Amino acid sequence: MADDLELGFAGSGWIASVHGLAVEQVPGLRVTRVASRDPQRAAAAAARVGARACAYDELPDGVPGVVICTPPAVHAAQALAYVEAGAAVLVEKPLCTTLVEADALVAATERGARIAYAENLVHAPIVQLALEQRAPIGPLDQLEVRALQDRPSWGSFLTEAWGGGVLFDLGVHPLAVALLLAAPARPTAVRAELGGADDHPVDEHAELDLRFDTGLVARVVASWRGGDTPVWDAQASSPTGVVRIELLPDLRLERDGHTVALPGLPEGVPPQLEELGYLRQIESFALDLRDGRAPELGPAFGRSILDVTCAAYHSAATNRSWVQLPFAGPRDRTPLQLWKDRADP
Repeated sequence: MADDLELGFAGSGWIASVHGLAVEQVPGLRVTRVASRDPQRAAAAAARVGARACAYDELPDGVPGVVICTPPAVHAAQALAYVEAGAAVLVEKPLCTTLVEADALVAATERGARIAYAENLVHAPIVQLALEQRAPIGPLDQLEVRALQDRPSWGSFLTEAWGGGVLFDLGVHPLAVALLLAAPARPTAVRAELGGADDHPVDEHAELDLRFDTGLVARVVASWRGGDTPVWDAQASSPTGVVRIELLPDLRLERDGHTVALPGLPEGVPPQLEELGYLRQIESFALDLRDGRAPELGPAFGRSILDVTCAAYHSAATNRSWVQLPFAGPRDRTPLQLWKDRADP
């Protein structure tokens, strides 16, 4: 980039570190503000990148862009405050915890706010290439997307305060890939089964059937019961072809059983930053910032994911009933609350 572009980070945890590594790969882009609810963590994270530590309510503090890496329950409030102060924001997934919050973020973009949704797989080279391979095979008759891994051992993912469990957090990735591969078909209904555990209050295994307006019924699985070796994959087929993606543990793309060559890695870039889309995501956000334009991927896509998610939790609470989309239920309830409603008389 011709001129240095400064970013602020709201949050100093693991995903903020990933974004920080991506920023380091983009010439002319640097982090100059880091905020955290823990002043000591903010100071430590800021020192690592040569930035200044600050409080959440001090952002954006003059920087043109803020990357929001805080718990989803505060995403909407922070994003709205920062865009009101004149910054553009990149909001980590999940977008937020309720549909009413998602509505507010979408409405803000309609008034001119610049809000980007951080689904990194949309920017992943293998996913973009898979979409190119998928287009010629026409309307799908089968689609399955899975994300299976061990439960997280850090953060607050296993608490009610997060807003949901595996489907809400990990599930955003396979749902995003499913919607991308099925397009232009639109989802019209979902049914889901969720499984929990005795040692925490959230869901840790989710299986969804997602029905589209073409008649396609896709299968989406998100699980924290996948063991130590994560498996992320997808397969889409029609009467004229099959496209298969493997994201983890190894990267592989096939069309009709034949391997499709993937682009090489940029020199010196940590592989997963490029392969999983984090580098291209931050580059896209930076270019949008520099050019003063609306982000390539906005909160409307994040709301569509949350819409399916809320409907799925409601379905699981009502014995795997089909729930129509868009979700017509309460917009002020978190996904987890919609699932917990199953215990109500």
